[in-house]
Amino acid sequence: MHCHPSCPVQFSLRVYSLTVPLSINQQQIAEQLSLSRTTVSRSLANHPAISAETRARVQGLASEMGYRGSHRSRKSKPATIGVLIGVPAENVATATFPFILEGIRARAQFEHLSVDVCFEKPAALDPTSKRQSIFRHIRAGDWRGALLIYPFPEPAVDLISRKISTVAVLESYATSGVDTIDTDDSAGILELITKLKDFGHRRIGFLTWEYPVGGHWSMRRFGGYVEALFQHGLEFRSDWVLNICRNIPQLSELGTAIPDRVVQLMARDNITAWVCAADHQAYHLIRELQMRGIRVPQDCSVTGFDGLNPPAGLPQVASMAVPHADIGSSSVARLVSRIMDPNSPRRKILVEARLVEGSTIAPPVA
Repeated sequence: MHCHPSCPVQFSLRVYSLTVPLSINQQQIAEQLSLSRTTVSRSLANHPAISAETRARVQGLASEMGYRGSHRSRKSKPATIGVLIGVPAENVATATFPFILEGIRARAQFEHLSVDVCFEKPAALDPTSKRQSIFRHIRAGDWRGALLIYPFPEPAVDLISRKISTVAVLESYATSGVDTIDTDDSAGILELITKLKDFGHRRIGFLTWEYPVGGHWSMRRFGGYVEALFQHGLEFRSDWVLNICRNIPQLSELGTAIPDRVVQLMARDNITAWVCAADHQAYHLIRELQMRGIRVPQDCSVTGFDGLNPPAGLPQVASMAVPHADIGSSSVARLVSRIMDPNSPRRKILVEARLVEGSTIAPPVA
């Protein structure tokens, strides 16, 4: 159909309504959750100073609201935490830290953290020295916080904690601001001595080793030993305690002095059981007693602490299994909280150990 030039032309117009979505920003997310703008920003960047729960809430709402962030933003680089492992003199004791590291790394991955592991001899840390390799390592690695495994000298811990947030694993310090993740030593020793008493033991000794850098853990387990004896009405004598009491000469940790003294006390005072502060000490004692013709548990019962697997040729010692992986995970969570609030009150978190029946407890010889 053709229109004549003189005919009026009618146009039919359709108006399309285009709805442009409003841009979602961080302030709107903050208002929805009653959080600060800084908290939202850090949550979206997976900052370790923000708890995992808060980050999950922020990121979940951001996704629902269609928040896209800046096109020029890049994936945030994970913050770094350091793990400082004090290498002890003997090799057997180091069997615990791989399990702690397993828990640390699993939790660090969840918290979007990088882990830098550093081994350092505790006795070599001298805070009075101006040239300390560990402090250069901390600066070079840009550590946000530090986890300490195995005992370190108190002055060194004090210096580290004044530089960065610090959490001690399986050890406690007098230094203010250093949190502790530990096992409930007193409850564990009480359970072991209760078991010995139920088997008929009435004269029970305690031994530990002397270390280049003393740890509070052995003293705490000794305290649990004393408490358990008094709770059960059993006899306590200071000369039945090796490497703790000040009035008793300190004995070499690896020599023959400890097993020789044990044999003497068994013969003189009829001690029928020994509580060792750690499994590696218990296994060493069992082997030394066997070499002297004393059978465990037929002639003498022995307990340990930690829940380690026995060396070849030795029985599984009755012990308390420390949940090392759980302790490692808890230490990371606590360190994140300490980084977020460095002035918060010091905390000591105790994790329960589990009884390992073992095969080194039997009724005493009549």
